[in-house]
Amino acid sequence: MESILPVVLAGGSGTRLWPLSRGCFPKHFLSLTSDRSMLQETLLRVARLDAMPPYIVCNEEHRFLVAEHCREIARPCGAILLESVACGTAPAAGLAACHARERGLDPVLLIVPSDHHIELPDAFCATVRSGLDAAGSGQLVAFGVQPSSPDTGYGYIRAGESLDGGLRRVAQFFEKPDSATAVAYVESGDFYWNSGIFLCRASTYLEQLGRYQPEMLASCQAAVASGSDHQDFFRPGPEFADSPNDSIDYGIMEKTESAVMLPLDVGWSDVGSWSALHGLRARNEDNNAIAGDVITLDTKNSLVQADKRLVVTVGVDGLMVVDTADAVLIAGEGHTQKVKEVVGRIKDLDYTQYDAHTRVNRPWGSYEVVEAGEHYQVKKISVNPGARLSLQAHQHRSEHWIVVRGTAEVTRGDATLTLSANESTYIPLGSRHRISNPGTVPMELIEVQVGDYLGEDDIVRFDDDYERADEESDPS
Repeated sequence: MESILPVVLAGGSGTRLWPLSRGCFPKHFLSLTSDRSMLQETLLRVARLDAMPPYIVCNEEHRFLVAEHCREIARPCGAILLESVACGTAPAAGLAACHARERGLDPVLLIVPSDHHIELPDAFCATVRSGLDAAGSGQLVAFGVQPSSPDTGYGYIRAGESLDGGLRRVAQFFEKPDSATAVAYVESGDFYWNSGIFLCRASTYLEQLGRYQPEMLASCQAAVASGSDHQDFFRPGPEFADSPNDSIDYGIMEKTESAVMLPLDVGWSDVGSWSALHGLRARNEDNNAIAGDVITLDTKNSLVQADKRLVVTVGVDGLMVVDTADAVLIAGEGHTQKVKEVVGRIKDLDYTQYDAHTRVNRPWGSYEVVEAGEHYQVKKISVNPGARLSLQAHQHRSEHWIVVRGTAEVTRGDATLTLSANESTYIPLGSRHRISNPGTVPMELIEVQVGDYLGEDDIVRFDDDYERADEESDPS
């Protein structure tokens, strides 16, 4: 049997699931359909194939989050490939194919998004295996989903003649249609939703890339040749940023004569909107999907999700209500595809909520801004067991640290202190300092910053376990 190399694409932003999904913590890191993140569910699903350790292609800013999500489920990766800029799925897959070929491998690539839901993982694996012979012989296999409704949120594939092994020739790809066109597609019986999942040999993909996207291929090859390994990550060379931005669908599949399709009947959803998530979650007798502290009265056909506070709905029908610490979304059930447009407006208006949550993840743990005012800021900081922040200093602020949970080992100038819960220390302006968690449980502290400038770029690093540069927008 052909060797399968899963290539998990984890570079998306998932803006249609704002305010839960944001630039700093996008959809694939969220637990939406189970207790695990979408990325973790994807990794566990492809592990059923008895495949090679997967490649994950992700944004460089998310590298430590990806590594942590892998560690939590004990799934090692073959490589975590870092994109300095997002160039689309076609160059992301090209990067993975070039990386494999550079190491003398020519596996069949299973290119999968990291943020899809599949109800029947064993059936998914069986369908993938049924396409291996076609992919191994030079075909590019797309997976099409029989439409359950005339959905305008998906691209479509028109299937052509039937081939051996349940395959269909791909007649044409279509972009997301309007409502009337979607109805016509579904009624014809020849159209499938485009799942965005592909199967092809690495050398085949690169050959097709060279034929239809030669500039993209050149960028990927040069970036792999000049790239380097850093801890658990592969950082491509700067040439990758020069690649044209395009998707596999438009860049390759719409142009090639080698495209075939396999029907995918596995309970698939791209979880691309709050309406889609409403359909996947458990619902009560009023068809409401409820999460968090929620009280409903005379409420039907709605999704209501509470994060930090009690949310109450009265006399509503078909609403998507999503509450977070710093933003609330209220959308009509038929309008959730427009959330992406709203995020664009939020960004244009310079609201930080388009990109970041109040809780910000870091490789050593996380921090959350509790209160901020003129010349002061209060944060709650959580440090993972065995982790430590960088050795650093600030030019514009002093800090007070109060440990509220666990044990902290503090470097302050030339002194080393050990602090337990309800103990504190003061870090003068300009003093070199570092905090570590020597314990086996997360250590939590309250940090009070005072100064004339409290921006996250007021940091000089002298030593860092995570090889971060001073200019990164990171507090510690």
